[in-house]
Amino acid sequence: MTILHTARMRLEPIAERHFEGLYAMDQIPEVMRYISGTPATREQTTAAVSRIGRCWAAWGTSWWAFIEPTTGRLAGAGCIQYARRETELPADLDSLRVNPLEIGWRLHPDFWRKGLATEAAQRMAAFAFDELAAPELIAVRHPENLASANVMDRLGMRYRGIETWYGELGATHVIGRDEWLGAKSRKCLESAR
Repeated sequence: MTILHTARMRLEPIAERHFEGLYAMDQIPEVMRYISGTPATREQTTAAVSRIGRCWAAWGTSWWAFIEPTTGRLAGAGCIQYARRETELPADLDSLRVNPLEIGWRLHPDFWRKGLATEAAQRMAAFAFDELAAPELIAVRHPENLASANVMDRLGMRYRGIETWYGELGATHVIGRDEWLGAKSRKCLESAR
C-alpha cells in the first residue's frame, strides 16, 4: 500500500487506525451533504474501512486518509479507485477494472478553503497517471457541489455531462493522461521562467 506526501499532508491508506477520525468527519452533516445526505453510522464506517482494505488488496489503490503531520489529525480522505455504475461493490473486484479510475475527496470543515483538496487531488492524480498508467481519470460530484467542481477545474478536468455512477446521476468530469502530462509540462516550463 502506497503512502503519498504533499507539501502539507501525508496520505496514508485508510486502515483501522483511521476509524475514529473518519467516523468523526463523516458525522458532520456538511461533509456528507453531497455524498449520502446523512451522517454515517459507526456500522457504515466500519464497513467502509473493511471495503477499502479489500480494494487496496485487489487493486493496489483505494482511499487514503489525509493526515496533518504536525498533529496527526485526519484532515480528510480521498481516493483513486475503479468507478462503478452500481450502488453496491461487487464480490469480484477485478470485474471493475474495465471501468475508469475515479478520483474523489472530502475534507473536515476545519480544513476547508485552504487549498488542501486541490493539493491532495494533484498528488493522487499524479499517482494514477505516473504509477498506475491510467489512460484517464473521472470525477463524479453532486450537481450542486460547486466546491468540488472548482477543484476539478483546477486539476484541468473537463465537464462531460450527467451520468449514472454508484446508482445515481452525477456530474462527471474527465481528464486524459495526455492532457494531464501536457498541463504538467506547461507548469514546469512556467516555473522555470
